[in-house]
Amino acid sequence: MIDLRSDTVTRPSEAMRKAMYQAEVGDDVYGDDPTVNALQAQVCELTGKEAALFFPTGTQANLVALLSHCQRGDEYIVGQKAHNYMYEGGGAAVLGSIQPQPLDMAEDGTIPLDKVAAAIKADDIHFARTRLLSLENTHSGKVLPLDYLQRAFAFTREKGLALHIDGARIMNAAVALDVPLGDITRYCDTLTICLSKGLGTPVGSVLCGSREFIQRANRWRKMTGGGMRQSGILAAAAIYALENNVQRLQEDHDNARWLEQQLRAIGLDIVAPGAQTNILYLRQSAERAARLGPWMRERGVLISSAPLTRLITHINISRQDLEKVVELWQRFLRDPG
Repeated sequence: MIDLRSDTVTRPSEAMRKAMYQAEVGDDVYGDDPTVNALQAQVCELTGKEAALFFPTGTQANLVALLSHCQRGDEYIVGQKAHNYMYEGGGAAVLGSIQPQPLDMAEDGTIPLDKVAAAIKADDIHFARTRLLSLENTHSGKVLPLDYLQRAFAFTREKGLALHIDGARIMNAAVALDVPLGDITRYCDTLTICLSKGLGTPVGSVLCGSREFIQRANRWRKMTGGGMRQSGILAAAAIYALENNVQRLQEDHDNARWLEQQLRAIGLDIVAPGAQTNILYLRQSAERAARLGPWMRERGVLISSAPLTRLITHINISRQDLEKVVELWQRFLRDPG
Protein backbone atom coordinates (compact mmCIF):
# COMPACT_ATOMS: atom_id res chain seq x y z
CA MET A 1 0.00 0.00 0.00
CA ILE A 2 1.06 3.59 -0.71
CA ASP A 3 0.21 5.25 2.61
CA LEU A 4 -0.09 9.04 2.55
CA ARG A 5 -2.14 9.33 5.74
CA SER A 6 0.79 10.32 7.96
CA ASP A 7 4.53 9.99 8.49
CA THR A 8 3.70 8.03 11.65
CA VAL A 9 3.24 4.95 9.42
CA THR A 10 6.94 4.70 8.55
CA ARG A 11 8.67 1.36 9.01
CA PRO A 12 12.26 0.75 10.16
CA SER A 13 14.75 -0.16 7.45
CA GLU A 14 16.85 -3.31 7.57
CA ALA A 15 19.86 -1.26 8.65
CA MET A 16 17.85 0.28 11.49
CA ARG A 17 16.58 -3.15 12.54
CA LYS A 18 20.18 -4.40 12.61
CA ALA A 19 21.18 -1.51 14.86
CA MET A 20 18.30 -2.41 17.18
CA TYR A 21 19.29 -6.07 17.23
CA GLN A 22 22.87 -5.22 18.15
CA ALA A 23 22.02 -2.62 20.80
CA GLU A 24 23.69 -2.82 24.19
CA VAL A 25 21.01 -2.50 26.87
CA GLY A 26 20.52 -1.98 30.59
CA ASP A 27 17.71 -0.83 32.88
CA ASP A 28 16.88 2.75 31.93
CA VAL A 29 14.77 3.41 35.04
CA TYR A 30 18.03 2.99 36.96
CA GLY A 31 19.79 5.11 34.35
CA ASP A 32 21.82 2.07 33.33
CA ASP A 33 20.96 1.68 29.65
CA PRO A 34 24.08 2.80 27.74
CA THR A 35 22.27 3.19 24.42
CA VAL A 36 19.54 5.38 25.90
CA ASN A 37 22.21 7.45 27.63
CA ALA A 38 24.09 7.81 24.34
CA LEU A 39 20.91 8.93 22.57
CA GLN A 40 20.14 11.51 25.23
CA ALA A 41 23.69 12.87 25.07
CA GLN A 42 23.50 13.04 21.28
CA VAL A 43 20.24 15.02 21.42
CA CYS A 44 21.74 17.42 23.96
CA GLU A 45 24.61 18.09 21.55
CA LEU A 46 22.19 18.70 18.67
CA THR A 47 19.88 21.02 20.61
CA GLY A 48 22.31 22.77 22.95
CA LYS A 49 20.21 21.78 25.97
CA GLU A 50 21.73 20.48 29.21
CA ALA A 51 19.69 17.30 29.50
CA ALA A 52 17.28 15.05 27.62
CA LEU A 53 14.87 12.23 28.44
CA PHE A 54 13.68 9.42 26.17
CA PHE A 55 9.92 8.70 26.02
CA PRO A 56 7.83 6.06 24.30
CA THR A 57 5.51 8.66 22.69
CA GLY A 58 5.37 12.31 21.77
CA THR A 59 2.02 12.72 23.52
CA GLN A 60 3.55 11.56 26.79
CA ALA A 61 6.64 13.75 26.28
CA ASN A 62 4.44 16.82 25.73
CA LEU A 63 2.25 15.94 28.70
CA VAL A 64 5.27 15.54 30.98
CA ALA A 65 6.66 18.86 29.71
CA LEU A 66 3.43 20.60 30.71
CA LEU A 67 3.31 18.80 34.07
CA SER A 68 6.91 19.81 34.75
CA HIS A 69 6.37 23.46 33.82
CA CYS A 70 3.00 23.98 35.52
CA GLN A 71 1.30 23.11 38.79
CA ARG A 72 -2.39 22.47 39.47
CA GLY A 73 -4.31 25.64 38.71
CA ASP A 74 -1.66 27.03 36.38
CA GLU A 75 -2.28 27.88 32.74
CA TYR A 76 -0.47 27.42 29.45
CA ILE A 77 -1.11 29.51 26.35
CA VAL A 78 -1.32 27.43 23.19
CA GLY A 79 -2.55 27.55 19.60
CA GLN A 80 -6.22 26.75 19.00
CA LYS A 81 -5.23 23.98 16.57
CA ALA A 82 -1.97 22.93 18.24
CA HIS A 83 -1.44 19.21 18.68
CA ASN A 84 -0.90 19.35 22.45
CA TYR A 85 -4.20 21.19 22.86
CA MET A 86 -6.50 19.57 20.29
CA TYR A 87 -5.15 16.08 19.63
CA GLU A 88 -3.66 14.76 22.88
CA GLY A 89 -6.83 13.87 24.75
CA GLY A 90 -6.87 16.94 26.98
CA GLY A 91 -4.18 15.31 29.11
CA ALA A 92 -2.88 18.52 30.67
CA ALA A 93 -6.34 19.41 31.98
CA VAL A 94 -7.49 15.88 32.81
CA LEU A 95 -4.31 14.58 34.43
CA GLY A 96 -2.54 17.77 35.51
CA SER A 97 -5.37 20.19 36.34
CA ILE A 98 -3.57 22.63 34.04
CA GLN A 99 -5.82 25.10 32.24
CA PRO A 100 -5.18 25.61 28.52
CA GLN A 101 -5.72 29.07 27.10
CA PRO A 102 -6.05 28.44 23.34
CA LEU A 103 -5.57 31.33 20.91
CA ASP A 104 -6.19 31.60 17.19
CA MET A 105 -3.05 31.07 15.16
CA ALA A 106 -1.83 33.17 12.26
CA GLU A 107 -1.75 31.71 8.75
CA ASP A 108 1.96 30.92 9.12
CA GLY A 109 1.45 28.78 12.24
CA THR A 110 2.64 31.41 14.72
CA ILE A 111 0.63 32.77 17.65
CA PRO A 112 0.66 36.59 17.43
CA LEU A 113 2.49 37.91 20.45
CA ASP A 114 0.03 40.76 20.99
CA LYS A 115 -2.69 38.13 21.44
CA VAL A 116 -0.46 36.25 23.86
CA ALA A 117 0.17 39.45 25.85
CA ALA A 118 -3.56 40.13 26.08
CA ALA A 119 -4.23 36.58 27.31
CA ILE A 120 -1.70 36.62 30.18
CA LYS A 121 -3.68 36.73 33.40
CA ALA A 122 -3.19 39.34 36.09
CA ASP A 123 -1.83 38.24 39.48
CA ASP A 124 -5.29 37.87 40.95
CA ILE A 125 -6.91 35.05 42.94
CA HIS A 126 -9.73 34.88 40.38
CA PHE A 127 -7.42 33.70 37.59
CA ALA A 128 -5.28 30.71 36.77
CA ARG A 129 -1.59 31.63 36.85
CA THR A 130 -0.13 31.94 33.36
CA ARG A 131 3.14 30.02 33.34
CA LEU A 132 3.95 28.86 29.83
CA LEU A 133 3.73 29.63 26.12
CA SER A 134 3.61 26.48 23.98
CA LEU A 135 4.40 26.62 20.26
CA GLU A 136 4.41 23.90 17.59
CA ASN A 137 7.14 23.60 14.93
CA THR A 138 6.24 22.63 12.29
CA HIS A 139 2.51 23.33 12.51
CA SER A 140 0.56 21.62 9.72
CA GLY A 141 3.85 21.51 7.82
CA LYS A 142 4.49 25.24 8.25
CA VAL A 143 7.92 26.25 9.53
CA LEU A 144 7.95 28.89 12.25
CA PRO A 145 10.24 31.75 11.15
CA LEU A 146 13.46 32.15 13.12
CA ASP A 147 12.84 35.85 13.72
CA TYR A 148 9.45 35.01 15.25
CA LEU A 149 11.03 32.43 17.56
CA GLN A 150 13.64 34.96 18.63
CA ARG A 151 10.93 37.54 19.40
CA ALA A 152 8.78 34.97 21.19
CA PHE A 153 11.67 33.88 23.39
CA ALA A 154 12.52 37.49 24.29
CA PHE A 155 8.82 38.14 24.96
CA THR A 156 8.59 35.23 27.40
CA ARG A 157 11.71 36.46 29.24
CA GLU A 158 10.03 39.85 29.61
CA LYS A 159 6.74 38.36 30.80
CA GLY A 160 8.22 35.78 33.16
CA LEU A 161 6.94 32.79 31.16
CA ALA A 162 8.66 29.62 30.02
CA LEU A 163 8.60 28.67 26.32
CA HIS A 164 8.01 25.08 25.20
CA ILE A 165 8.12 23.86 21.60
CA ASP A 166 6.24 20.77 20.50
CA GLY A 167 8.89 19.80 17.97
CA ALA A 168 7.24 16.71 16.55
CA ARG A 169 8.59 17.70 13.11
CA ILE A 170 11.27 20.15 14.19
CA MET A 171 13.88 18.28 12.16
CA ASN A 172 11.80 19.04 9.08
CA ALA A 173 11.90 22.70 10.09
CA ALA A 174 15.70 22.67 10.42
CA VAL A 175 16.11 21.00 7.02
CA ALA A 176 13.66 23.41 5.37
CA LEU A 177 15.50 26.43 6.83
CA ASP A 178 18.88 24.82 6.07
CA VAL A 179 20.17 25.61 9.57
CA PRO A 180 21.57 23.48 12.41
CA LEU A 181 18.89 22.36 14.84
CA GLY A 182 20.52 24.44 17.56
CA ASP A 183 19.71 27.63 15.64
CA ILE A 184 16.04 26.87 16.34
CA THR A 185 16.24 25.33 19.80
CA ARG A 186 18.23 28.21 21.30
CA TYR A 187 14.91 30.10 21.36
CA CYS A 188 13.06 27.88 23.82
CA ASP A 189 13.38 26.51 27.34
CA THR A 190 12.19 23.02 26.47
CA LEU A 191 11.24 21.04 23.40
CA THR A 192 10.15 17.62 22.26
CA ILE A 193 11.53 15.82 19.22
CA CYS A 194 9.50 13.00 17.69
CA LEU A 195 11.62 10.20 16.25
CA SER A 196 8.83 8.04 14.81
CA LYS A 197 7.62 10.34 12.05
CA GLY A 198 9.89 11.43 9.21
CA LEU A 199 12.96 10.04 10.93
CA GLY A 200 11.53 6.57 10.52
CA THR A 201 11.94 4.95 13.94
CA PRO A 202 9.23 2.61 15.21
CA VAL A 203 8.81 4.31 18.61
CA GLY A 204 10.01 7.27 20.61
CA SER A 205 10.32 10.96 21.40
CA VAL A 206 12.82 12.97 23.41
CA LEU A 207 12.17 15.85 25.81
CA CYS A 208 15.02 18.36 26.23
CA GLY A 209 15.67 21.13 28.73
CA SER A 210 17.79 22.14 31.70
CA ARG A 211 19.15 19.53 34.11
CA GLU A 212 16.77 20.70 36.84
CA PHE A 213 13.79 20.53 34.48
CA ILE A 214 14.65 17.03 33.24
CA GLN A 215 15.01 15.84 36.86
CA ARG A 216 11.40 16.93 37.47
CA ALA A 217 10.35 15.42 34.15
CA ASN A 218 11.92 12.07 35.04
CA ARG A 219 9.66 11.81 38.10
CA TRP A 220 6.61 12.65 35.98
CA ARG A 221 7.68 10.16 33.32
CA LYS A 222 7.74 7.41 35.94
CA MET A 223 4.41 8.51 37.38
CA THR A 224 2.71 8.52 33.98
CA GLY A 225 4.01 5.06 33.09
CA GLY A 226 6.84 6.00 30.76
CA GLY A 227 9.69 4.43 32.69
CA MET A 228 10.96 1.75 30.30
CA ARG A 229 13.54 -0.89 31.09
CA GLN A 230 15.82 -2.26 28.31
CA SER A 231 14.75 0.54 25.99
CA GLY A 232 18.17 0.75 24.33
CA ILE A 233 16.68 -1.45 21.61
CA LEU A 234 14.44 1.50 20.73
CA ALA A 235 17.11 4.14 21.39
CA ALA A 236 19.40 2.39 18.91
CA ALA A 237 16.83 3.01 16.18
CA ALA A 238 16.75 6.67 17.19
CA ILE A 239 20.54 7.00 17.05
CA TYR A 240 20.55 5.40 13.59
CA ALA A 241 17.84 7.83 12.47
CA LEU A 242 19.68 10.91 13.74
CA GLU A 243 22.85 9.79 11.97
CA ASN A 244 21.26 8.72 8.68
CA ASN A 245 17.73 10.05 8.19
CA VAL A 246 17.82 13.78 8.92
CA GLN A 247 19.18 15.27 5.70
CA ARG A 248 17.11 12.86 3.62
CA LEU A 249 14.01 14.71 4.89
CA GLN A 250 14.73 17.09 2.01
CA GLU A 251 13.64 14.28 -0.32
CA ASP A 252 10.26 14.18 1.42
CA HIS A 253 9.93 17.95 1.04
CA ASP A 254 10.83 17.77 -2.65
CA ASN A 255 8.32 14.96 -3.16
CA ALA A 256 5.57 16.96 -1.46
CA ARG A 257 6.26 19.98 -3.66
CA TRP A 258 6.28 17.77 -6.76
CA LEU A 259 2.96 16.26 -5.71
CA GLU A 260 1.53 19.74 -5.14
CA GLN A 261 2.51 20.81 -8.66
CA GLN A 262 1.01 17.70 -10.23
CA LEU A 263 -2.27 17.86 -8.33
CA ARG A 264 -2.61 21.56 -8.99
CA ALA A 265 -2.07 20.89 -12.70
CA ILE A 266 -4.99 18.43 -12.81
CA GLY A 267 -7.29 20.98 -11.23
CA LEU A 268 -7.27 20.20 -7.50
CA ASP A 269 -7.72 22.99 -4.96
CA ILE A 270 -4.44 23.22 -3.04
CA VAL A 271 -4.58 25.03 0.30
CA ALA A 272 -2.08 27.88 0.66
CA PRO A 273 0.85 28.00 1.23
CA GLY A 274 1.20 24.56 -0.34
CA ALA A 275 3.99 22.22 0.70
CA GLN A 276 6.62 24.00 2.80
CA THR A 277 7.87 20.69 4.16
CA ASN A 278 6.33 17.21 3.80
CA ILE A 279 2.67 18.11 4.35
CA LEU A 280 0.14 19.17 1.74
CA TYR A 281 -3.54 20.06 2.15
CA LEU A 282 -6.25 20.19 -0.49
CA ARG A 283 -9.96 21.03 -0.49
CA GLN A 284 -12.69 18.97 -2.10
CA SER A 285 -16.40 18.54 -1.71
CA ALA A 286 -17.69 16.21 1.00
CA GLU A 287 -19.37 14.09 -1.66
CA ARG A 288 -16.17 13.65 -3.66
CA ALA A 289 -14.15 12.98 -0.50
CA ALA A 290 -16.55 10.21 0.54
CA ARG A 291 -16.04 8.45 -2.81
CA LEU A 292 -12.32 9.08 -3.18
CA GLY A 293 -11.07 7.35 -0.02
CA PRO A 294 -12.56 3.89 -0.72
CA TRP A 295 -11.78 4.21 -4.45
CA MET A 296 -8.10 4.84 -3.74
CA ARG A 297 -7.91 2.11 -1.10
CA GLU A 298 -9.19 -0.45 -3.62
CA ARG A 299 -6.27 0.54 -5.85
CA GLY A 300 -3.57 0.39 -3.19
CA VAL A 301 -3.46 3.98 -1.93
CA LEU A 302 -4.35 5.07 1.62
CA ILE A 303 -5.38 8.69 2.17
CA SER A 304 -7.44 10.41 4.85
CA SER A 305 -9.99 11.67 2.35
CA ALA A 306 -12.08 14.53 3.74
CA PRO A 307 -13.27 17.99 2.65
CA LEU A 308 -9.86 19.13 3.93
CA THR A 309 -7.51 16.32 2.94
CA ARG A 310 -3.99 16.04 4.32
CA LEU A 311 -1.28 14.23 2.35
CA ILE A 312 2.08 13.49 3.96
CA THR A 313 5.23 12.26 2.24
CA HIS A 314 7.79 10.23 4.17
CA ILE A 315 10.69 7.79 4.02
CA ASN A 316 8.57 4.94 2.64
CA ILE A 317 7.08 7.01 -0.22
CA SER A 318 9.03 7.23 -3.48
CA ARG A 319 8.56 9.52 -6.48
CA GLN A 320 7.37 6.45 -8.40
CA ASP A 321 4.68 5.93 -5.75
CA LEU A 322 3.54 9.51 -6.19
CA GLU A 323 3.43 9.15 -9.96
CA LYS A 324 0.98 6.28 -9.44
CA VAL A 325 -1.08 8.42 -7.05
CA VAL A 326 -1.34 11.24 -9.58
CA GLU A 327 -2.29 8.83 -12.38
CA LEU A 328 -5.01 7.29 -10.20
CA TRP A 329 -6.32 10.71 -9.21
CA GLN A 330 -6.62 11.65 -12.88
CA ARG A 331 -8.56 8.44 -13.52
CA PHE A 332 -10.85 9.15 -10.58
CA LEU A 333 -11.61 12.68 -11.83
CA ARG A 334 -12.48 11.28 -15.27
CA ASP A 335 -14.67 8.46 -13.95
CA PRO A 336 -15.23 8.39 -10.18
CA GLY A 337 -17.60 5.44 -10.54
